[in-house]
Amino acid sequence: MILVLNCGSSSVKYQLFNMSDESVLAIGKVERIGTSTAILTHVPRDKEKVKITREVLEHSAAIRMILEILTHPQHGVIKGASDIRAVGHRVVHGGEKISESVLITSEIKEVIREYIDLAPLHNPHNLAGINAAESLLPGVPQVAVFDTAFHQTMPAYAFIYGLPYVFYKKYGIRRYGFHGTSHRFVTRRMAELMGKPYDELKLISCHLGNGASMTAVKNGSSIDTSMGFTPLEGLVMGTRCGDIDPAIIPYIVNKEELTVAEVNSMMNKHSGLMGISGISNDMQEIDAEYRENNKRAKLAMEIFTYRVKKYIGAYVAAMGGLDALAFTAGIGENEATVRQMSCQGLECLGIKLNLSKNEKVRAVETEISTSDSQVKVFVIPTNEELLIARDTVEVIKAQSAELGGMPEEVTFSMPSS
Repeated sequence: MILVLNCGSSSVKYQLFNMSDESVLAIGKVERIGTSTAILTHVPRDKEKVKITREVLEHSAAIRMILEILTHPQHGVIKGASDIRAVGHRVVHGGEKISESVLITSEIKEVIREYIDLAPLHNPHNLAGINAAESLLPGVPQVAVFDTAFHQTMPAYAFIYGLPYVFYKKYGIRRYGFHGTSHRFVTRRMAELMGKPYDELKLISCHLGNGASMTAVKNGSSIDTSMGFTPLEGLVMGTRCGDIDPAIIPYIVNKEELTVAEVNSMMNKHSGLMGISGISNDMQEIDAEYRENNKRAKLAMEIFTYRVKKYIGAYVAAMGGLDALAFTAGIGENEATVRQMSCQGLECLGIKLNLSKNEKVRAVETEISTSDSQVKVFVIPTNEELLIARDTVEVIKAQSAELGGMPEEVTFSMPSS
């Protein structure tokens, strides 16, 4: 069994996999960590969903609660914690030092700590989850799967900014990109659906959610991605502004007399779909208002999809063509209007959407292009947790091979794909 943990500032999401067939035995989350009214939501396979409210003040207590429910006589799915053979952790930032999933050691934890400055909202909590899991499951291998790792194949001309080079050398200021685990899962799945070698295709993955990014994958490698030094750059998002003229910032600071913290909050929490529409950061609500001819909802929808369309065009140019395009994450999987408007007018690039099929698809893996479209267009629900579990197995296998073989108690059999 592989336990996958995704630790945020006030939450821990988890899934438990049986890797013999990649089935999910349980899924859940602990929310409102740090309060006396934290909530555990636990959904075990073939059993009733469970909700428990209790005091959970830090991540160690949350993970202890997860282990208790996984092994509970009534609500659990395993006999004991010893059934968990390894733990896979989602970690946001590994900088330039991490280009693949790795076994967690003291050196890897130091790298995660080193990049806290670049991911202050994520890396500290990822590290807290790792420390808690190590303490509660002593001797169980822990594996880190980094959001930034997939993008380490980008060429320098794609990740270096037009700033004095000294800032890159001194402070690591460059494009890092995020959502790498999702983009890797989706692009690999595209290749499988097409029945073609992954390393011979030109693919674009559109991860459109409250946070949104796009990635160009050429011959199996990420060559460019829309998020940059931070997740603020690129597409217009739920509350993030995306690409803007940087000169706007000092101009607004002077006009509004804002502090650095206030302008940073404005760009990250009060902009994007929320700031433009004045309605919501939820695309479902904006789409409903758009259909009622609300002018600002219409503007928000047009700006969002126009930015997606521009990045598609840019990445087709960067790769010298395109074989397939996929929409994923909350908006990409569920919002037919967004998919239609993002592809509208791209027939010149060989992209033709089957409008009737597109309108019916919600969060189901489906091809939505026409039969004569030169470029395949898919809706592919992302599954970052499964990819983390797969990587965990592979890292443990590789480590065991180096040590002369895998002990019986941590042997895995992977299903045929």
